Amino acid sequence: MSGETNLDELIKSMSAVLVEGLYVFVTVPPDQVPTNLNPRMTFEEAEGTTLILLKSEAEAHGLPSEFPSRMITLDIHSSLEAVGFMARIATELAQHDMGVNPVSGFFHDHLFVPDGREQDALKVLQSMSK
Repeated sequence: MSGETNLDELIKSMSAVLVEGLYVFVTVPPDQVPTNLNPRMTFEEAEGTTLILLKSEAEAHGLPSEFPSRMITLDIHSSLEAVGFMARIATELAQHDMGVNPVSGFFHDHLFVPDGREQDALKVLQSMSK
């Protein structure tokens, strides 16, 4: 098992990094994913393929999109088996009236927060790690 599993250690050791760009969520039929896209994430669902990509890229390809958001990367290597990490973060952001769409990669967790609320989210995350 790779990465940190201790919840208190994850919270106190995390730092949050705002990633450049405005991201959106798009869905396309599985057999209609444009080959020249560069999504941050692709996820296959029964109803279609979800893509998270830059808004400018979605617009350039004429893809309808939702949830303009900013991406925040949590700069700690959390284990995929860590219990409660995203739940604690989502709960804290909810207490500040902010939704979040978390995505876990192998090394890091990433938060997609509403565009315009990224600084609020960074402040909340910073206060959590103190």
